[in-house]
Amino acid sequence: MDRRLTPANARVALDTLRGIIDAPRFTGGEPAQVARPLVDLLRAPAGPRERQLLLGDGVTVIEREAGWAFVQAAKDGYCGYLPEDSLSEAQPVTHHIVTPGTHAYSGPKVQAPEIMPLYLGARIEVHSVSGAWAETAQGHVPTAHLLPLDQRLEDPAGVAMGFLHTPYLWGGNSRAGIDCSGLVQGAFRACGIDMPADSDLQSACGVAVPENEALRRNDLLFWKGHVAIALGPGRMVHATAAFMAVVEEDILPAITRIEASGGGPVTHRRRIMAAV
Repeated sequence: MDRRLTPANARVALDTLRGIIDAPRFTGGEPAQVARPLVDLLRAPAGPRERQLLLGDGVTVIEREAGWAFVQAAKDGYCGYLPEDSLSEAQPVTHHIVTPGTHAYSGPKVQAPEIMPLYLGARIEVHSVSGAWAETAQGHVPTAHLLPLDQRLEDPAGVAMGFLHTPYLWGGNSRAGIDCSGLVQGAFRACGIDMPADSDLQSACGVAVPENEALRRNDLLFWKGHVAIALGPGRMVHATAAFMAVVEEDILPAITRIEASGGGPVTHRRRIMAAV
């Protein structure tokens, strides 16, 4: 079983795994919510980062032990460890952040001190809206940076382009730092399309694009351990360690460069969105 998606450790497993694996004990888990703007999801307590979760992301807590919570993320099933104090009880959420980044402010004016950063995909509860500002539990947020949960953006490639020059960060999922699969997941999720967290899992999504067919905007190109979003037949956007940033570049020279640097050939061409 894929460790990343298996809600079990050496001590406990979710009830969903009864009859599938042996475990010392099983639990129904408890719902919780990320209470920080951004938190690393770790492979083990104090271990390496695997992904990141955002404010308002829902999780199922499988175990609490020595200040750490072993959780499964609601949005993609990814499992890992978070500091226990980064979680709160599940709270109502009504809106999501639809810009790469914004801030919650202490008052409804641009001169007000900022309270915290908020990132694409963060989920918050809006209490009231007055013109350009929405009042939330976190502070005042620009209304233009929010949409109700039932409203989504339409163009993942356009969302990804908003991240140009964002620094590359292995396992990153925000404007503060992002990797290739984090960019894909965030961009498509903002448009109402759920995607797995890692590129090898994403490569099974959608349908194959034949080699003799031109790429369309929002098609995905995969290499071993890497993914990019097509902007059209000849251009793509991706978060890459080659430039340590999110960049836009021509597809054919990028394919040549990646293979020459040891990254291998394109392994998959996948179409996630049906033609309009």
